[in-house]
Amino acid sequence: MFSTIYQSTSFSSLVWPSFTLAVATWLVTNYFTKGLNKYPGPVLASLTDWWRFHTVWRRKAHYSYLKLHNELGDIVRLGPNCLSFAHPQAIKSIYGLTKKLGKSDFYPVQMQISKGQVLQSLFGTQDQDYHAKLRKAVSNAFSMSSIVQYEARVNETTKVFLDRTEELYASTGLTCNFILWLQFFAFDVITQITYSKRVGFLDKQEDVDGIIAWLDKIFQYMAPIGQIPLLDKLLVKNPILILLNKYGFIDNSSGTARFSKARMVERLQELADRKAAGKDEIYQHGDLLTMFLHSQKQDKTGFFDDSRILTMTTSIALAGSDTTAISLSAVFYHLLRNPECFQKMLKELQDAIDSGLIPDSEILSWSDSQKLPYLDACIKETLRIHPAISLNLERLTPPEGIEICGELIPGGTVVSCNPWVLHRRKEIFGEDADIYRPERWLLGESSPPEARAQLSEMKATMLHFGGGSRTCLGKHIALLEMYKLIPSFLKKFEVRTLPCTRPHAISVFS
Repeated sequence: MFSTIYQSTSFSSLVWPSFTLAVATWLVTNYFTKGLNKYPGPVLASLTDWWRFHTVWRRKAHYSYLKLHNELGDIVRLGPNCLSFAHPQAIKSIYGLTKKLGKSDFYPVQMQISKGQVLQSLFGTQDQDYHAKLRKAVSNAFSMSSIVQYEARVNETTKVFLDRTEELYASTGLTCNFILWLQFFAFDVITQITYSKRVGFLDKQEDVDGIIAWLDKIFQYMAPIGQIPLLDKLLVKNPILILLNKYGFIDNSSGTARFSKARMVERLQELADRKAAGKDEIYQHGDLLTMFLHSQKQDKTGFFDDSRILTMTTSIALAGSDTTAISLSAVFYHLLRNPECFQKMLKELQDAIDSGLIPDSEILSWSDSQKLPYLDACIKETLRIHPAISLNLERLTPPEGIEICGELIPGGTVVSCNPWVLHRRKEIFGEDADIYRPERWLLGESSPPEARAQLSEMKATMLHFGGGSRTCLGKHIALLEMYKLIPSFLKKFEVRTLPCTRPHAISVFS
């Protein structure tokens, strides 16, 4: 018995010091990785990515990073192998079209699993050749000339939104969770544009199939887990779980994926029926799916197959709805917080109607919305001060390293910029960059060349839709929705916050 106790004690006395030494070695190695210890940052961040995980998990990363850059300067170390840049010069170095820095391991965390396969997406893939092929296959569907044909789809959903708002809230005096209501609109309109069919959030006044709740859950997973991508391989993309998914023991498909698949099956059946009847296979619905199928027909390589079209349409529904809903909510939020700006926008809208500059139609056209400079300024200012993307847009430096802001950054380092940080650069946007002021985007006929140069610099610093070859393809669709809905809504309704509340619960009146 004495021997057993002695052996146990002896074993413990070896294990704990060894474990402590291993951890200490790991932390010291992290701290001195590639000489990045010369850059300032939180001590914990220099030792482990768990600091970044916790910061993002708290959903306050953008505020934390902004504070760090204000205190520590243009380059801040956010992890053992991660640097954040706040100088506008870094945009071209990191995201420039000629640089082609690869995406970090953060992005594959966003990719979904189907039938035991991790589905490569335009946003999530790290394969630059794959990205180039896929972007080429779909880019025509997102050109400005193609966007025009989607306007009719936006009109349909906008009218439903206006009618349902009148029916449910304005005529009854009931209050509205406007943030959720705008998310219902954004999801219905993007599926209308994609498939010529809405999910039905507005019609049913509910989270259909729990899609919105699922989406929120997914984003809450992706954001923090993306800071330590290895966790994703131990959790959702665990080889055992992927194998179980392959053989049907686990079904982690979302309501969005099921809706997308149903629409795809319907369209393919429709095309088969038309072909059997001797008609043109590509029936012009005037939606994204039509454009993708047309691109598939022209693709002689077989790359753009049905599965990639399905992945693409599902990704559009997920990413395109949430970011647009955030931006729409932010526009109304900042207008309500700044009533003088709100009144100027309303006056511009009414004056344009009274003068005959734009027709007094229920839904403004895209071309008419472009005649309202203060509306344009308010939207631009919202995208500046409240970008929908609050995380750093990470890239990986090439093996030979790269110079950023005069610093030679070693190869294999994660480098990034944060829109919330860049959009508050005072030398670019003015000393009042921390406040909402749409007028900064307006130029008069007599504006000096310096003012025009500053405006160009402001536009070049905006990173709300990403940058370089990975710029968001759907940005024109998002802007189409925003520039049409906001003035059309404000023509018909008066909006105010509930007394004694922050602008979260919003009342809508005719």
